Amino acid sequence: MTRQLVGTSWKMNFTSTEAREYFRRLVPLVADITEATGRDLFVLPPFTSLWVAREELAGSRVAWGAQDVHENLAGAHTGDVSAPMLVDLGCRFVEVGHPERRRAYGDRDGRVAAKAATALSCGLEVIVSVGESRRLQERDARAVVLRHLGAVLGGVDAIVLDRVVVAYEPWWAIGAGATHAPFEHISAMQLAVRGWLLARGASSPRVIYGGSVESGATAALLRQPGVDGVFVGRAGLDPAEFARIAHAGLAHAGLD
Repeated sequence: MTRQLVGTSWKMNFTSTEAREYFRRLVPLVADITEATGRDLFVLPPFTSLWVAREELAGSRVAWGAQDVHENLAGAHTGDVSAPMLVDLGCRFVEVGHPERRRAYGDRDGRVAAKAATALSCGLEVIVSVGESRRLQERDARAVVLRHLGAVLGGVDAIVLDRVVVAYEPWWAIGAGATHAPFEHISAMQLAVRGWLLARGASSPRVIYGGSVESGATAALLRQPGVDGVFVGRAGLDPAEFARIAHAGLAHAGLD
């Protein structure tokens, strides 16, 4: 059975000092989410706080990772961070292809594919973000997402696909004032992605949803067919709210 995955990206928020305070508040709140619950947690802080994550989250059930990575292992790439650097900081995950990276930095599918391949070669688990840039009919949205998947992951060996997490993040559901996509749309897209991964040899595909996730809707969202977890944005900046989302739908928690 695929383990559910609940994570958050802080984007460009929190200093290292603030990150330490966040982690010290979060860890006790999610200590009851054990291996037996079938749910894993992760946080993607800014690069500057990865060392804090290593110190504060070591030994906890919360994994950590980075929000981006360079496609080269080393070299004259001012301001960039390599996969070996992330591994050295204990990262388990790295995200590539987020809509904000695509819009602001021109990360097209070819570069996203190169980043994913490099990160996988270094042993990281890669969260590949895919999603349509505007509201589309389900058929058209599916075509966009599957095209991106083919371009980014089409060359990845089947044996490696189980270290890939696909995050379906429709651009139009991300950002201040946005709301999550309709459940039926999310489920249809997640199932399409799952089918694509299975057809290419993945044995335990993980497909999570990101886009205006909040605690009130998470339990219902996690019950939708094809949804293996959630990827939290703004709501994850509050450790108590992220803990509520992490507990959503768990019978023992009484918080959903």
